[in-house]
Amino acid sequence: MENFVFQNATKIIFGKGTEAETGRECARFAKKVLLHYGGGSIKKSGLYDRVCHSLKEAGVAYVELAGVKPNPRLSLVQEGIRICRESKIEFVLAVGGGSVIDSAKAIAIGVPYRGDVWDFYTKKVPVKESLPVGVVLTIPAAGSEASNGSVITNEQGMFKKDAGAECMRPKFAVMNPALTFTLPAYQTACGAADIMAHVMERYFTRVSAVDFTDRLCEATLRTIIENVPVALAQPDDYDARAEIMWASTIAHNDLLGTGRVGDWGSHMIEHELSGIYDVAHGAGLAVVFPAWMKHVYKNDVNRFARFASRVWGVEPRFDWPERTALEGIGRTKSFFRDIGLPTTLQELGIRDDRMEEMAKKATEKGPVGNFARLGAKDVVSIYRLAL
Repeated sequence: MENFVFQNATKIIFGKGTEAETGRECARFAKKVLLHYGGGSIKKSGLYDRVCHSLKEAGVAYVELAGVKPNPRLSLVQEGIRICRESKIEFVLAVGGGSVIDSAKAIAIGVPYRGDVWDFYTKKVPVKESLPVGVVLTIPAAGSEASNGSVITNEQGMFKKDAGAECMRPKFAVMNPALTFTLPAYQTACGAADIMAHVMERYFTRVSAVDFTDRLCEATLRTIIENVPVALAQPDDYDARAEIMWASTIAHNDLLGTGRVGDWGSHMIEHELSGIYDVAHGAGLAVVFPAWMKHVYKNDVNRFARFASRVWGVEPRFDWPERTALEGIGRTKSFFRDIGLPTTLQELGIRDDRMEEMAKKATEKGPVGNFARLGAKDVVSIYRLAL
């Protein structure tokens, strides 16, 4: 096990009706906030009205910025920075899923910075300062409600990049599982793939003697595997939705990565799919992850066999661990297919004509991944396995 420091300052406010606490939580930090959200879904559900009422009751003024899209865009972030500066905004409140939260974080770090906020995402400068951010979560998937990172897409070149710093971690996250009852089945499934990918990025490590966090990862994966089919069959099953929502946060609040070195190659590979083709991040991960597994499993067959046995219940073949490992990979892919996700690039409408370009962009800073170091040729091979 590696040395580590674990610190997560995000206050979680979990349960039915908790959106009523939003105003009081915001008032602890500011008297004027940017209310940031996506399309019209929060208005149709009545959440928008409840959040606005809560802000008004707490004496918190707000300026609105809607229009966040999946794979959130740099141009809207820049608009949010301008609004915050002109209106003297002190706090950014994100009401939505991971895209809204990531956009809110980008705005928050851009306001005090006098350069181009994209500098943080190209790693030209480190993030040192941020406006405080709060969250009302509507989509369990990205885990951004308690993470210290953000991913933004620059329309000029369709580059999708990440930035991270401890100051970016939200001050609070309001999490009411009932808000997810009306999520479309496909969005629920994409969220499940995103959650599982966050866990698997940490699970597949070359660090030894990490059985405690192995078990935490396995439990989180099994929770998703058991509860997502229930939520798809019965969208208003509160208990299943609650399990998924809490698992989403735990998957990406850094707890599961303590003492280990995660991989993250699959995320870098998928970012090119969603950056160039604008596919849903979870759908892209459902395609990329099984292909990545097939490409790298021989680097540590026993870890993949452990994954197959403990997560999927595969009967281990002690004389043939490779067979056990491959069965686990197969069941991962089958699960994604069973919950309605694509498992090939062709299903996403992606051909092989831009694979070299995507691989070059994914590895422009050098090889990606830690479980296996992947150069551009490896990334092309993974895309071809996924085709």
